[in-house]
Amino acid sequence: MAEHRTMQRGALLDAARSLLSEGGTEALTFPALAERTGLARSSVYEYFRSRAAVVEELCAVDFPVWAAEVEAAMQRVDPPEEKIEAYVRRQLALVGDRRHRAVVAISAGELDAGAREKIRAAHGGLIAMIVEALANLGHEQPRLAAMLLQGVVDAAVRRIELGAAEDPNEITEAAVAMVLHGVAHT
Repeated sequence: MAEHRTMQRGALLDAARSLLSEGGTEALTFPALAERTGLARSSVYEYFRSRAAVVEELCAVDFPVWAAEVEAAMQRVDPPEEKIEAYVRRQLALVGDRRHRAVVAISAGELDAGAREKIRAAHGGLIAMIVEALANLGHEQPRLAAMLLQGVVDAAVRRIELGAAEDPNEITEAAVAMVLHGVAHT
């Protein structure tokens, strides 16, 4: 029975990922989850008490997976500049991944404080990876620089997600250039 519940929970999370990546947070409703999984709506409530609870679990399950991918990409290179480049490139390469799209689609504004805190903590872990590389570069304020660098990555993610006029590779190259060289044209 426990195995069956785990499978159902996994199916619900997978349906939630699809709904979020297709239509954002508005698309994530309990009726839609029930329809996607073939479960009764009342059964969905047995697994999750609210949309925020679904989102919280998705973040708890998915965020560490792609944070580990970013970390692995950074560990494959040595100089701090290459670590920073790997950090940016890997996050942007993951944009097409449904897990990433689902986490990105989540608007912290409509979540309860617990879910927002979990997302902030997960993001904090991602930021911590880059703080060390920036400190090794001799940056005077590596934490601040890391937050601003992540802002460039987040803007590039949104630009790619929008299906902007630029090719995703152009967006990636521009983001890498910006974090490595600032706005100076090289």
